[in-house]
Amino acid sequence: MISPQRIHRYPFFAGLNHDYGDTLARVADEVSVEAGHWFFREGDELHEFYLVLEGAIAVVIGVPDRDAEQPLSAQLTGKLATKDIMVSSVGKGDVFAWSALVPPYRSTASAKAITPCRVVAFDVEALRPMFEEDCRFAYLMTQKAAQVIRKRLRDLRIESLATLPA
Repeated sequence: MISPQRIHRYPFFAGLNHDYGDTLARVADEVSVEAGHWFFREGDELHEFYLVLEGAIAVVIGVPDRDAEQPLSAQLTGKLATKDIMVSSVGKGDVFAWSALVPPYRSTASAKAITPCRVVAFDVEALRPMFEEDCRFAYLMTQKAAQVIRKRLRDLRIESLATLPA
């Protein structure tokens, strides 16, 4: 458990009443990891979402490796050799693993610590029954996740446009 006051310091949690902050604090633990730590991989079932207190995390997706030989059988089965590319990064005050709040609760990317990090891990398996009991809480958290998704899509679109040839 962490202090509810710590949660309310961060913009993601703005607008949540104190009861919701207390609930989130009860299902949260502070975690420290070294650079290189994988929080999860693309496609994993997520059991937590995270708030970054210190450090930087890379949001990574696997793409087909153009430099690797791709046998026809791999092409037909979809089991191509891939390489990881960083599509964005998150830092202090940001949340990641928003997919833990949205069915089917599977990651849409991987997350890896770029630097040593301190994060708050929120146990969404403990939160889901609370969301079923309190639809307003669930709605607010879903709206918060949607805002993160919107920002990440905008950032990705801008980054993609910046790499197009002139």
